[in-house]
Amino acid sequence: MSVQEKRIREFAYQIWESEGKPEGQESRHWDMARKLAEAEALAPKATPRKPRAASSATTKAKPAVAVPKAEPVKKPRATKKPAAT
Repeated sequence: MSVQEKRIREFAYQIWESEGKPEGQESRHWDMARKLAEAEALAPKATPRKPRAASSATTKAKPAVAVPKAEPVKKPRATKKPAAT
């Protein structure tokens, strides 16, 4: 059995399980699995990125404990002057 056939079998089984193991859906599951395996084979391989070295200037120290932010203090409103009569 080739690697591709094993992958199709795995996909078909996962589809069958995810749908609650229904009876009579084998051909549909195999077709879906075949399409998934083909798409997976055609997809470009992702190359892992190398992590950049963090410089001390750009690295910020995070506090060990999350400190909640204080709410802004509201200034009291000025009282209105009485209307001149």
